[in-house]
Amino acid sequence: MVRAPGLKGPRPGGRHPCPTPRTPYSATYAQARAKFLHAATALALESHVEPRPGIEGETLAMDVARLGADEARSLLLISSGCHGVEGYCGSALQVALLRDAAFRARALDAGVALLLVHAMNPWGFSHGRRVTCENVDLNRNFVDFGRPLPSNPGYDALAAALLPPQWPPTPETEAPIARYAATHGPRALQAAVSAGQHDHPDGLFYGGRAPTWANTTLRAVLRRHASRCARLAWIDVHSGLGESGVGERILASRADDAPALARAKAWWGDVTSMYDGSSTSANLSGNAFEAAYDECPQAEYTGIGLEYGTHPLEAVFGALRADHWLARLGDSAPAAQREAVRRAMREAFFTDTPAWKEAVLTQGREAAEQAVDGLAAGSGL
Repeated sequence: MVRAPGLKGPRPGGRHPCPTPRTPYSATYAQARAKFLHAATALALESHVEPRPGIEGETLAMDVARLGADEARSLLLISSGCHGVEGYCGSALQVALLRDAAFRARALDAGVALLLVHAMNPWGFSHGRRVTCENVDLNRNFVDFGRPLPSNPGYDALAAALLPPQWPPTPETEAPIARYAATHGPRALQAAVSAGQHDHPDGLFYGGRAPTWANTTLRAVLRRHASRCARLAWIDVHSGLGESGVGERILASRADDAPALARAKAWWGDVTSMYDGSSTSANLSGNAFEAAYDECPQAEYTGIGLEYGTHPLEAVFGALRADHWLARLGDSAPAAQREAVRRAMREAFFTDTPAWKEAVLTQGREAAEQAVDGLAAGSGL
């Protein structure tokens, strides 16, 4: 870990000036990191540097900003970029909250410390991919690797069809996917594909065979900042599922943690769950929120994934398949094709319109305020 540079140091990324500096949104990871560090200049900052460089050779890091005393009893964690390319909206929300003096004062007056973790998966953010450099879906990587790993026979049956030798796929190669959906139903197909798998290292939603750098680094951050608080709330920002511009509040706690569910519904209202089928998300294994239970057992934990919809599921799924197919080819793919796939990935997880971007900030600020109020009520303030 190194301390993050302040305003007098070199700007991270270096190559691109930030577009329209007052908007919290950015066009690249390097710009997003620069804006985050600038907005957090007056806070306690630390940077955990990723061993590999970004797509433009820039330094990659999981940056952490804290507002509030180390001994605070209540802590609100807001994270971005778990799924790399999804980081654009989460980063913008973090920057907007850091710039919002009224929100910061509200948290401090309530006795709630703020912890903002920027770019949990900086490699994916920079390279425009959802996965880490190991092709691991970080939100499937938090399993107990000392025990037998979860199996996914549904994915095993579909693996070859999902990533065929030729792209775009032919009707013949798509047929097994259609048959699976017809036999088992669309939700079962979504679960088979996206729940997580550990046996196809170059496949979709791969959970890995060992903890990634991002996994171990996030755990270290939690031990450093959240191992003393009595109450911990976590909002992890995602995009790509659901109705465009709508921030679905998806329960991010274990299935058997009924008190966490009750608190989440009391704080955030209409909270959906992957356990009962009410969420747009399938029931996933290896979720990042497992780290809160593992590393902060003393805390009363309450969390949600804030998932902003972009495009229909079929379009998002198609962009993901093309991205993974292209990754198998590496640099042998034509430059135009690589650029087209990269552009499609960004568009699948980020809608660059004023209305969508404003919806992200408005709903995100509301969720953050509700978490502060919920934590304060729990402390008796």
